[in-house]
Amino acid sequence: MTKGGMESVEVFTTEGKGRGLKAQKEFLPGDVIFAEPAYAAVVFDSLTHVICHTCFKRQERLHRCGQCKFAYYCDRTCQRAAWLNHKNECSAIKRHGKAPTENIRLAARILWKIEREGSGLSEGCLVSIDELQNHVDSFGEEEKKELRTDVESFLEFWPQHCQQFGMQFISHIFGVISCNGFTLSDQRGLQAVGVGIFPNLCQANHDCWPNCTVVFNNGNHEAVRSMFHTQMRIELRALNKISPGDELTVSYVDFLNLSEERRKQLKKQYYFDCTCEHCKKQLKDDLMLAVKAGESKPSADTVKEVIQFSKDTLEKINKARMEGHYHEVVKLCRDCLTKQEPVLGDTNIYLLRILSIASEVLSYLQMFEEAADYAKRMVDGYLKIYHPNNAQLGMAVMRAGVTHWHAGLIEAGHGLICKAYAILLITHGPSHPITKDLEVMRVQTEMELRMFQQNEFMYYKMREAALKNQKIQVMPEPSNENAPSLFHKKE
Repeated sequence: MTKGGMESVEVFTTEGKGRGLKAQKEFLPGDVIFAEPAYAAVVFDSLTHVICHTCFKRQERLHRCGQCKFAYYCDRTCQRAAWLNHKNECSAIKRHGKAPTENIRLAARILWKIEREGSGLSEGCLVSIDELQNHVDSFGEEEKKELRTDVESFLEFWPQHCQQFGMQFISHIFGVISCNGFTLSDQRGLQAVGVGIFPNLCQANHDCWPNCTVVFNNGNHEAVRSMFHTQMRIELRALNKISPGDELTVSYVDFLNLSEERRKQLKKQYYFDCTCEHCKKQLKDDLMLAVKAGESKPSADTVKEVIQFSKDTLEKINKARMEGHYHEVVKLCRDCLTKQEPVLGDTNIYLLRILSIASEVLSYLQMFEEAADYAKRMVDGYLKIYHPNNAQLGMAVMRAGVTHWHAGLIEAGHGLICKAYAILLITHGPSHPITKDLEVMRVQTEMELRMFQQNEFMYYKMREAALKNQKIQVMPEPSNENAPSLFHKKE
């Protein structure tokens, strides 16, 4: 089954897994298998005034809708592009007196689109909204209670003059949002800013070691470049060579967890038992639980004690980060590393989690040399665990490269930035803002490295002068959130 722009993929059904996607032709790493605009999408409640409601870019100054005073846009171009989807919402918000939550707004946008177009196949969609999984039957008591609350709030918001839908269908839509909502990120790709429904993407099954990745592309809606407009969309990109007939898979969760933990998370959030090879054979679990090798191998009790200490420390770190006590975070990390280093192996996930936090927070505090040491160890561990073309690996390597550059370690910094660039070219593509920024960094560090190799003394003199004249680029404040996950799940 293929449809408008989706000729390279086919929907198929398998026993036990339901529908999935198959490749219809060969793809190489970095190839875009398909790009899909959102069926419907909304900005998160907490960010409605700082994110454009059309392209989901974060902007300093946004134009507010003069009617409802709720929606914000980059410029008139974005505002005009939004009108078809915002028109009904605008009058409903005015009538209701305030905007409802993101879940209600997304359900309403989906149902207004169904009112306009019917619930059959939309252009370019392989399946209709009716056919998407909702898993309502698998909901626990708490989820059923949330669903009832959402349906009640929706009925208060939904205008009487619009097409009326049955309770079962409204519940189906909320179930679809809960199970199939895709996280939309800002143009930097670093912060989750909204949620959207992409029916074709929903057909891709999960694998902990997938052959595809998904990246959100904000498109280009700027009025000054209106002739080059591109639509906001997700892109499904190949991570390795894919042959015709191969199933296309994506990972719904971060791989950097033990197979048992990943399976628990997938069962809880997506209601299925993962049967991928990495879970069945517990591949890489030995690396993630590695202990120090050698003659004085630590006892099982010592390992257990250190892992418990690590878990307790991570809880304390989260609390200190939430309160912005970054020097306290550094102290907790150092103490934990002192305990971990004689006991845990270089790829142990508890060690890697502390190294990641320590390098990020120390970079923010401009203690770059210590941060670079931890970042290097973190990356060395990640490279042994992650798929070589994993987006999160690419971002971590990029962060480590920038940290090394700040520390004046130009050779290592340039090497890491080149490595990150090679990964992100595949996962994000050459036109993504992060890849473009990385290309600028790569060119700059290459130029500095040449200067360093010609005359080390002069290089440091010029660097010192440049840093005095130009305020050092401060690293972003450490985030308490993990990198945006693929599918949005209301916790």
